[in-house]
Amino acid sequence: MSAPAGDFGFTVTSGLTGRPGRAGVIRTPHGRIRTPAFVAVGTKATVKAVLPEMLAQHGAQAVLANAYHLYLQPGADVVEEAGGLAAFMNWPGPTFTDSGGFQVLSLGAGFKKMLAMSSEQLTSDDVIAAGKDRLATVDEDGVTFKSHLDGSMHRFTPEVSMRIQHRLGADIIFAFDECTTLLNSRRYQEAAVRRTEDWAARCLAEHDLLSRQRADRPYQALFGVIQGAQYEDLRRNAARGLLELDSDRGGFDGYGIGGALEKENLGTIVGWCAQELPADKPRHLLGISEPDDIITAVANGADTFDCVSPSRVARNGAVYSPDGRFNITRAQHKRQHMPVDEHCDCYTCAHYTRAYLHHLFKANERIAATLATIHNERFVIRLVDSLREAIETGTFDTVAAGIRSRYYGT
Repeated sequence: MSAPAGDFGFTVTSGLTGRPGRAGVIRTPHGRIRTPAFVAVGTKATVKAVLPEMLAQHGAQAVLANAYHLYLQPGADVVEEAGGLAAFMNWPGPTFTDSGGFQVLSLGAGFKKMLAMSSEQLTSDDVIAAGKDRLATVDEDGVTFKSHLDGSMHRFTPEVSMRIQHRLGADIIFAFDECTTLLNSRRYQEAAVRRTEDWAARCLAEHDLLSRQRADRPYQALFGVIQGAQYEDLRRNAARGLLELDSDRGGFDGYGIGGALEKENLGTIVGWCAQELPADKPRHLLGISEPDDIITAVANGADTFDCVSPSRVARNGAVYSPDGRFNITRAQHKRQHMPVDEHCDCYTCAHYTRAYLHHLFKANERIAATLATIHNERFVIRLVDSLREAIETGTFDTVAAGIRSRYYGT
């Protein structure tokens, strides 16, 4: 189903010469997103330890919550009663929800998010989370899984995922997909791509039905998800399969690039997908935030991306700086009465010192996570903002090289 005029759209405003990278604007019922853009992850309708208002003040344009987690707690009906995700969490801008497919499989089946690793160097211990039982079963119709909260049994199908996400009311939602790991066999990857395409068709049909039934509500844009791991033919065929669904049912509003990605092939994989996808629809890369990965993804055509890492590592004392990531709990920072980054404009760097953050973490004070998260989220937002400006001014390669050289010392 095509979005009603004025509710959702994407415009490319500038691009890189000879490469898929571009800058643009995504228009949603809750506001605009200037791309490329980092989407902050608020899994349970909150970016851990940070007020939504503070996040918005620091330049975050959108947040992504998780359908699986919100379905289990507090329930999609509760979020719907509040007026949808943005109203529920008092977020002043656009929102995303992912389908819950990865969480159903990772929390139920016990595998970890696999990004930026080489399949040749992986073992099962890299993929399977410690102490995890395999509590999810995939079949052609969907996934049966056990809740990680209380052990209750649940069933997700494409239709169920669409109903949950429509009740959550995010501006951008994702089709239910099967996320695989780099250790899955080629045969299994082929089957997962086929299942994901079948599920995408069912998501489109259910989305069309729900959109018509709920025509009085703001339009929700549906993104199809491209799987295929490290295989070029599977990635390209997956993208083409979604485009064929476009012609049959009116189409996806954008596309997600998901699944396991090898770091050394990240740009290549994103590039394969970008070559197959229409230029007038946005592309979202699921789950990256390292500076070199962001640069690579942007250059190869990703418009938006999300990752929990900035807040997750912050809660463990790791903070970003232009000269690389470091841990504020190390003894050398105990008497450093200076900001985390003297050139950062975040609230933390404007008001507090490394010595104070070091003290807070050592004293196990909860505000430590808040201050570190504010800084890390702002760092990534500023980095992506600088890449967007560089695309617009024709200085992308120079800016990207400068970021990489300083951050990684190369």
